[in-house]
Amino acid sequence: QVQLVESGGGLVQAGGSLRLSCAYSGNIFGINAMGWYRQAPGKQRELVAFIMRGGSTNYADSVKGRFTISRDNAKNTYLQMNSLKPEDTAVYYCNAEVFGRTYWGQGTQVTVSS
Repeated sequence: QVQLVESGGGLVQAGGSLRLSCAYSGNIFGINAMGWYRQAPGKQRELVAFIMRGGSTNYADSVKGRFTISRDNAKNTYLQMNSLKPEDTAVYYCNAEVFGRTYWGQGTQVTVSS
């Protein structure tokens, strides 16, 4: 059974940094991609960044140059967020595609004050 647990959210001032972590438990051999999504109040969930099994990455235009996704031992995933803006405020969700199925974490709140 795949489980994803996020941590590292919190309150930060604009211009600050946070590092989100996603702890993965389950079969690691079937992981095709892992990523981060976010959902702000009243808005749809949107892709922030993802990393493929081979290590290639992709980012939303709004976070390019500020956020970095990484992975260790092909299992845990991290999102380093720098130069945070108030518009980055949202619940951030970890996501994994494993053997063709999609799994989600419970989310962690990130709030950026101006």
